[in-house]
Amino acid sequence: MPLRPPRLQTAAGTDTGRIRRHNEDHIGEDGHLGLLVLADGMGGHAGGEVASRMAVETMLQTLKETLPHTGGGRHDTLEALRGAVIRANRGIHEAAGRDAACAGMGTTLAVVLFRKGRVFLAHVGDSRIYRFRNDRLQRLTSDHTLVQELVDRGLCPPEQARTAAGGNLLTRALGIEPRVQVDTREERLQPGDLYLLCSDGLSDMVDDDAIEALIRQHRNTPDTLAARLIARANDCGGRDNISVMIAAEPAHRTWYHRLLSGARRRP
Repeated sequence: MPLRPPRLQTAAGTDTGRIRRHNEDHIGEDGHLGLLVLADGMGGHAGGEVASRMAVETMLQTLKETLPHTGGGRHDTLEALRGAVIRANRGIHEAAGRDAACAGMGTTLAVVLFRKGRVFLAHVGDSRIYRFRNDRLQRLTSDHTLVQELVDRGLCPPEQARTAAGGNLLTRALGIEPRVQVDTREERLQPGDLYLLCSDGLSDMVDDDAIEALIRQHRNTPDTLAARLIARANDCGGRDNISVMIAAEPAHRTWYHRLLSGARRRP
């Protein structure tokens, strides 16, 4: 039986943008697992496309193999996510060493996994994961960039981070080093939650307030929301490839889900 919430609505889209000639982003989804994966490649046309595709394919295949054997425990699930990212990093790094055309290639990675009423996240780089809950947008990831480090240390005001020079200089990415540090976290899924994964082609072009406004307007139509987010990024310049993935839990559970929830709360 599917592990994801049975009523979860998903939508996704990717676009080259208005400046780049090739799309180095890659997205993938496994509906049975409740898994969404987004990667933004770097290292030139050939290398970036290879790295992002390898990251997504490795995550999908590895978690398809490992998740059925975790038993659904929270710790085991997070470790399965982390292990899949480490495996993807190793594969990309080794491939870059074998092929001169792909030397130095790497990719960001954003992963969301829905499992048994919980949401598990994994993240490397500056692709982002947001949650829209109670009519408010919250960023759940912190960019692994030089500018974000300066903000964290109090050396750059947060309001200047989006326009600061070198804002896209990554401090972490898959494939660059033999080992990678992976950020993971776990959240409880609530009715009405909407999760958004995006590459920096969206977040660099469209600020959080504008993203929040679009979600409010198109919350109940994820396909339309994905298309509108991409269109807005292009309207604002489209300087990079743009990818978005959306997963939305309906706001009202059926009587069956409410009954199950009540039964679980009884002593």
